[in-house]
Parts: sequence; C-alpha cells; structure tokens
Amino acid sequence: MIDMKNKVIVILGPTASGKTGLGIRLAKALNGEIISGDSMQVYKGMDIGTAKPDTAEREGIPHHLIDILDISEKFSVASFCDLAAKAVEDICSRGKTPVIVGGTGMYIETLVSGRLYETETADEEKRREYQRFAQENGALALHARLAELDPVSAEKIHPNNIKRVIRAIEMAEMGGSAKSVLEENSVARKPFESLMLYLTPADRETMYSRINKRVDIMMEMGLLDEVKRLDGMGLRETPTASQAIGYKEFFPFIDGNASLEECVEKLKQHTRNYAKRQTTYFGHMADLVPVCASENSGETAKRICEQWLKTL
Repeated sequence: MIDMKNKVIVILGPTASGKTGLGIRLAKALNGEIISGDSMQVYKGMDIGTAKPDTAEREGIPHHLIDILDISEKFSVASFCDLAAKAVEDICSRGKTPVIVGGTGMYIETLVSGRLYETETADEEKRREYQRFAQENGALALHARLAELDPVSAEKIHPNNIKRVIRAIEMAEMGGSAKSVLEENSVARKPFESLMLYLTPADRETMYSRINKRVDIMMEMGLLDEVKRLDGMGLRETPTASQAIGYKEFFPFIDGNASLEECVEKLKQHTRNYAKRQTTYFGHMADLVPVCASENSGETAKRICEQWLKTL
C-alpha cells in the first residue's frame, strides 16, 4: 500500500469546469476524502450561490471545510491554510488520500507552497481610504498607485481585484517591503507533496455556456430566496461572505432598483469575468498538470494520479 503521508491531490479549474464531479470520482478511486478549496463554501447557508455539493452529490465521500462558519465570521488565506493543513494531517493519519478541490487559486497556492509571508496588522482607516480612492477615482487609478510601489505585483494582480491591490499596497507601505520582494525572500517550507490537476474547458465559449446554464439552474433551485434569507441575516455587512459572487448581484432587485432579469444577467457576466480571472491566475502557477474537461477527464485524471503515486 502506498504511504499517503504528506501527499495530496489538488484539483483546480475555473468555475463550472467540473471540479466537484472529478473530485468525487478521484476520491472514490483513491480511497480519499475531499477538502474544499473554495473560500465561500465554508459558510453555513450559502449553498446554491456557491455551488456547494449537497449530500446526494457527495456520494458518501467525507467533505472538509464546508459549512464550518457563520456568515458573520471572517475567513482569510491564513485561516484556510491552518484548517486545510489540519484536515490533510487528519486524513493522512487514517491512511486515506486528501483531495483538495477548489477554484480559489491564491488560497491553494499559498497552502501547497508553504510560503510564510511577513504580515502586518491592517490599518482599517487606511484601508477605507484606499477603498474610497478607488470609488472616487476608479480601479485603474488605485492600480497605478500599486504599480509605482511594486510594479512586479502590479503585473500579477488585475486592476479590478481591488481587495488584492489594496493588500499589496498595504504590504509595500506598511511593511516597508514590496509584496513581490517578501515573496522572493520568504522561506518556502512545503508541507506536503502535491499533484495539482488543472481542469481546463475545451474552449472559452464552452466554459461560458456552462456558466450561463449553471446560473439558470441555480435560479430554478431557489437562489433568489437564499439571497433574501441571507440578506435578512445581515449578509451585506459581513467581512468576507458579502464578497461572494452570486449574492450581491441581487441586492438591486431586493432594493427595487433593478429587474430580476437584469440581475440574473449581471450574475452571469460577473461569473464569466471571474472564470476569466481564475484562468489568468492559474496560468501563472507552476507545476499544473492540465486535464481537459470532458467525459474522459475522470479516467485521465485517475491514470495521472496513479502514475504520480507510483513515483513517490
């Protein structure tokens, strides 16, 4: 029997690429358990909008890091890495294979790389100042400020990803060192051996078609009611959960400022944009093994995993 201690399988890919189904198939084939690598599936009640697999979809495979937080709680890269590392250790200790499934690239990349970045306590007033600057002057103006402080990070971070832009500026201004420099000088202590499978759609049009269809199915499943319920629980004021795509798009409808059809189209657009950003992010990651999203992706991925495990 292969010793799976400190060895994990990772499945990455843009939204609607079929990661959940592939993860289930691999977990079954490799005696595995799944760790969610999605930054929003940790929240209780955020089910339809995050495409969280329900009990039937999980097919009896244990899932970790799902439904562990209330929406009022904060979740971060550091939180994910701590909890995911503990889950990996637990799964391996029982002789099973950890299968990490998700599309939040930064979370998973930080986990598997083992990089420890120098951190500083955020100045909330300063952060609000950056946010106001972006609102008044636009995302490109804020990104230009980052480019002056840390051009390397500016190349990697999309201007519309305001949260990451602000964090990179904070690290440069508050820490005295650019984010890119901290990354280069950080000590990488890889916590496990990992095989990272990158599930890629056949083409962009196919990916966009799958996204549009998924949103339509979510609406049929009752997404609007889920948004209304969570909004009544204070979703808009939450520190992390409020950032989830699939919820904020409906606030204009709830407030009487847009039609439902407009909000649904906005959600489809935002999801397509997110998938494009994911694809760009994954394109910068090293050591990804591409697997084309198709009917044969499960068998292909299983064969790659088995070959990898035999080399260890």
